[in-house]
Amino acid sequence: MEMRTLGRTGMQVSNLCLGTMMFGPGRNPDHEDCLRIVHRALDAGINFIDTADIYSQGESEQIVGKALKGCRDHVVLATKFMGAMGEDPNNRGGSRRWIVEAVEGSLRRLGVDYIDLYQMHRFDPNTDIDEVLFTLTELVRQGKIRSFGGSMFPADRIVEAQWTADRRGYLPFRCEQSVYSIFNRDIERFVLPACARYGMGMIVWSPLDAGFLSGKYRSLADLTEDTRIVSSANRFGGGFDPDAEFIRRKLDLVAQLDALAKEAGITLAQMAIAFTIEHPAVTSAIIGPRVMEHLETILDAGSIVLDPDLLDRIDQLCPPGTVVGPTVDLPSGTTKEMLRRKR
Repeated sequence: MEMRTLGRTGMQVSNLCLGTMMFGPGRNPDHEDCLRIVHRALDAGINFIDTADIYSQGESEQIVGKALKGCRDHVVLATKFMGAMGEDPNNRGGSRRWIVEAVEGSLRRLGVDYIDLYQMHRFDPNTDIDEVLFTLTELVRQGKIRSFGGSMFPADRIVEAQWTADRRGYLPFRCEQSVYSIFNRDIERFVLPACARYGMGMIVWSPLDAGFLSGKYRSLADLTEDTRIVSSANRFGGGFDPDAEFIRRKLDLVAQLDALAKEAGITLAQMAIAFTIEHPAVTSAIIGPRVMEHLETILDAGSIVLDPDLLDRIDQLCPPGTVVGPTVDLPSGTTKEMLRRKR
């Protein structure tokens, strides 16, 4: 597995990161199976694991903690805060009150003394970024976290956070975590250049576009109620509409992209993941398998280098900076929800 430096932290992380959103009730409730997935990923050379407090309301963190007993020192461990953890309106967001409580909860569930990378799951419009950066800087000084970053921050908020850290003498966000795939290349326009400008690492999620680029779905008939695409849309995106033009557009592109992958002698899923880590501003791509079979089919993607001609042909189908329809794989606690509560 190729190792890359995470921004300017000096930490070396694998170019594939094991995401654990699929661990827990409603996804993979079998703890032992999840433990096997983590250990298989570690054996394959992955040293980077990402979770969040809201994944199964903390159960994902508990599973990861179990898996890392005896090998924690060899893993770069990342988790996130900001999503709602219960009904209390103060048990969410970016307030100093909640961050201080949230980090203790994550440390307890993970069973560790420190977190390597603590990430703000979304930008919080209700909290001054000065408050966030001050609190996170204090957590570094206390030794509870080693570094911190953001997730799904637009470019202007990334710049604002960097400017605030510089002016106030706080530690800055060291990395960003954004959605990125062949079908969703929006971050190429402003976010990736902003991160590159400030020496920030980039961790990308949903490289398979919620499953569209997995190679499993070739027609509307394949998109049944139990598929991740449909269930994610129903849970987070307001419902799945099979008549939506972008759905048909994606299925048409899948057929063309699959043909390119076959010419290259790889699977569509491998090509899709390799595409994301080919970008020079991307540090690592999150793979989030639910079962061992999913992991085995994509582990090799980290060692695949795509031919420049193949990249050009992908660009012709899905031009740089464009988005083929909205993403349908959003976790709870999004900025949209925060803004709705504010109104």
